Amino acid sequence: MTKPFLILQLRPETQAADDEYDAFLKKGGIGAGQTRRIRLDQESMPDLDLTDYAGVIVGGGPGCVSDPVETKDPTEDRIEKQILSLMPRITENDIPFLGCCYGIGILGHHLGAEVSKKQFGEPVGAVDCTVTEAGKADPLLLGVAESFAAFVGHKEAMQDLPIGAAHLLGSGPCPFQMVRYKSNVYATQFHPEADSAVFELRIRLYKDKGYFHPDEADDLIAMCRAADVTQPEIILRNFVSRYSC
Repeated sequence: MTKPFLILQLRPETQAADDEYDAFLKKGGIGAGQTRRIRLDQESMPDLDLTDYAGVIVGGGPGCVSDPVETKDPTEDRIEKQILSLMPRITENDIPFLGCCYGIGILGHHLGAEVSKKQFGEPVGAVDCTVTEAGKADPLLLGVAESFAAFVGHKEAMQDLPIGAAHLLGSGPCPFQMVRYKSNVYATQFHPEADSAVFELRIRLYKDKGYFHPDEADDLIAMCRAADVTQPEIILRNFVSRYSC
């Protein structure tokens, strides 16, 4: 029997969560029946045997691992703790993992790197990413252009590369756009599932979340519509293709 992919979602807004899930399916080339979807805003993490799954995909969300515990939304704090509770098993056993945006903070924090808002945050929009020498040899970047645009929007970032991690992609504003730990544990700062329509919806839904001034929303939507963002989905598709079993 084919193993499903475990998709863990952190977004408390149903419209955003449903749209993200649909994007993972469409851009990853995977059917809903090949996944187990868990919305952690709605249910607690069940007791999981990670060997039952082809891989783990973690979506984005409004939380920041670097925020002080006393300032965190209680639901976001619970979700973060539950995701972090999986990371020792994932990294120790080299379980196929793809953390998207928020997921790179989770992975970096777990591996002991500094994740903070000191520098490398990026405003909402498209950013040019460049493949590193290590990235050129990585199977998830097979068929990806050496330089391409991706959608970002994050307040915190890894300040340094975790010990033992490979640096696969960087950008001018944020050096750590994609990393790999061991052979199978990946994370991206950008959103590999997001095209202009996906990001337009998120701009509308998150315009009061502090990523940008609400008055900038229309200009950001126009920028997204004009951006040529097609390469990041290849990474997601390569992940699904490589680990399907």
